[in-house]
Amino acid sequence: MAASESNRAVDVDDAASTEKKGPDVDFWAGLGPIVKREPVVKLLSPVSGLEALTWSADHRLAVSTVNSVSLMELVCDQNTCSQELVLHRTHIPVPESVYELKVGPEDAVQSAKQKFENSDDPAVRQVFLLDRIMNPQGGALHGMKYTSWSPLGCDVNGRCVLACLTLDCRLTIQSCHKRLQWTQLLNLTELYGDMLKSRNYSNANESEPLQEDLEDLEVLQSRYQMQTPVRMEWSSLCNTHQIQSNNECKDVGTVLLAVLMENGDLVVWQFQLPIQGKESVVSCNTIKSGVLSPSVLAWWEYEHAGRKMSGLIVGSTAGPVKILPVNLKAVKGYFTLRQPVVLWQDKDNIPVSNVKCITLFHPQQKCNCSLVVAARGPYVFWCLLLISKAGLNVHNSHVTGLHSAPITSLTATHNGSSVFTCSLDGTVKKLTPVFTDSAIVFKQQEVELPEGVRGCRIHGIATSPNGAYLALATTEGLINGLHPDVRTNVVQYITLMTPDEAGAKLLESQVQSLYKQADLLDLVRWRVMHDKRIPQFLQDEVDEKTSTSNSMYLWRLKLFLLRVVHQSLQKMPVEARWRPNHEDSKALLLDDTEGDAAAEGSMAADASEMNESKAKEAEGESDEERMSEITAWIEEVESHLTREHMKRVLGEVYMHTLITENTCIPTKGICDFLSNDPTNEDRAAKVLIGHIMKKMNKQTFPEYCSMCKEVLPFTDRKQAVCSSGHIWLRCVRSFQVCQSVTYRRCLLQDSIASMPQPEDPDWVKKILEGPCTFCDSPLL
Repeated sequence: MAASESNRAVDVDDAASTEKKGPDVDFWAGLGPIVKREPVVKLLSPVSGLEALTWSADHRLAVSTVNSVSLMELVCDQNTCSQELVLHRTHIPVPESVYELKVGPEDAVQSAKQKFENSDDPAVRQVFLLDRIMNPQGGALHGMKYTSWSPLGCDVNGRCVLACLTLDCRLTIQSCHKRLQWTQLLNLTELYGDMLKSRNYSNANESEPLQEDLEDLEVLQSRYQMQTPVRMEWSSLCNTHQIQSNNECKDVGTVLLAVLMENGDLVVWQFQLPIQGKESVVSCNTIKSGVLSPSVLAWWEYEHAGRKMSGLIVGSTAGPVKILPVNLKAVKGYFTLRQPVVLWQDKDNIPVSNVKCITLFHPQQKCNCSLVVAARGPYVFWCLLLISKAGLNVHNSHVTGLHSAPITSLTATHNGSSVFTCSLDGTVKKLTPVFTDSAIVFKQQEVELPEGVRGCRIHGIATSPNGAYLALATTEGLINGLHPDVRTNVVQYITLMTPDEAGAKLLESQVQSLYKQADLLDLVRWRVMHDKRIPQFLQDEVDEKTSTSNSMYLWRLKLFLLRVVHQSLQKMPVEARWRPNHEDSKALLLDDTEGDAAAEGSMAADASEMNESKAKEAEGESDEERMSEITAWIEEVESHLTREHMKRVLGEVYMHTLITENTCIPTKGICDFLSNDPTNEDRAAKVLIGHIMKKMNKQTFPEYCSMCKEVLPFTDRKQAVCSSGHIWLRCVRSFQVCQSVTYRRCLLQDSIASMPQPEDPDWVKKILEGPCTFCDSPLL
């Protein structure tokens, strides 16, 4: 029935937009895949650091600047009338105070610094004065050096946390567990400094700490270098075995953070999820890499024959690149290399500035392979690793002729289909890997930047999680061959695919989550808002698949499309609602002749206005009919999603309750609501309700109003109204009445949910921790 109603919607849409259909097709065909999106976001301070832009898996862009980390969250808002990107901006300020590393007793350190500052040997004195980490009094560095996003599922809301490294070597972990509010969870530099101090700044493998003289410049330098982070990177999520008090073994989710130090040490932190503070630290291990002058770091993760292997890719300013094994205990399904693997060994003094590891499927070998790409000067170094019966096969080479200047930024899409590079000359290149019988080749293509982006100086680029957008940190380039007096730092967004391609990817996606594909959804929203209708191919596919399969993902996609169409048909307000009306209400007195002329002019104006109003009324009536029809479909889809979620909740209740229990879930109310629904024809659900009612044993456990103690009936899926008229909203996850002061709200303001209580069983907490039923967004 839903499919036939949607087909009727297409007919109404086609009849209402016959005149628009042709120009719209020409409009989208003329745009092409590369289009600049508004708005252009102005930064309050210049960009800084090694990689200016990093894009998280939950669609937040971090921009490293001199004064803060500027964060922009892409929100696919279905309640706005604007076709522009919806970006929620926050920032994490850089601390004003300078952080000084602890390298020994304070009096001994100050005495040694004073000695080096006043030394007669210029080789010692100049080295000390020019080092702004050892000698911050000579001008401390201020700004962000590097940022790294964790995978999804690391904070209390199942989202990403951000590791921030400042130029004064302060490494912290930040979390946004509240709406648009960032808090510091950990200061890893301070924690690691305390660990080194406890073992007298010696290697953890040494049995006895060495007695070192701080008045030796090399000793003081080594103590600073072992605490100076160069880069840090997160691994993917993994499970560890944890022994409980009753000797049971429980799988606990963990994540690893590898930190590369200036002396070549690799510090691997292991955190228990969710990360909440010092109590989340499981272990901290130090690995000697043996790499001199290290510059970049990346995790190498490879899956072969059902076994996951990982290691750490380390590059240096001298040129070599190699993979180091990482040995960890009690990590489920974790394997590493037996010995280091050298990817590039020539010391050609071409520094490695960025490195990415991509997992691809080899069409000839019919198995997964690992592709490592790294920026080395103006070249791109690549290495293909493939495990076969003969062992680990390594193929490497360079891609030349890309840029005339060194590469400033390198980014890759998550599926590995494309690699993008940029340099200060304002060009962006796209590399597409193509497999051959022996190794791999790259198809080179220059990205045709749109007007407004072309000719700018590019400081960094980053791709969105699903490859829909490319973000660029830019400033003005040369104007008439001259540098501008003042440069404006901005972040611009361009599309990498058309809305039709994004819609096709949404239909074929294996992710089954709208929230994780918000960048693709936003492209589709842009087209629907512009055309005021759903693209024909997309509507046909959604209707066909929802009628043949019971995938809740497709039903949520259908709901999203209907909501956007409904929003596009609403009239945009001419002025802001808060702005007062400045119309002049005073009357103007005229004489007789002027009055007659004015009366004739007003009659003619009234006639033209009447004709225009009639045309607008006719058009408005058709829009109102469409809106009322779409509203009915939205209500039908929401009801279907609610009923399906109710069935899943009842299934959890039946599986986890042996006897009658009074949980926070209104089991009797849900059963009555589904039983009284005339559209419910699911026999399996009726059988499940019968079994649950037998287990209830005539007990109802009703909900009571906290204001008047009256019974709250379960007659509406959204709210409950008692006999005294008190209205309470229902939780979208458990359907209980939310009567507490604090509750969680969907990221898109779609629904609310209760807060998990300590006394709730684990299966109830798992239900409450799920995403929104209607849009897959997290509940914050």
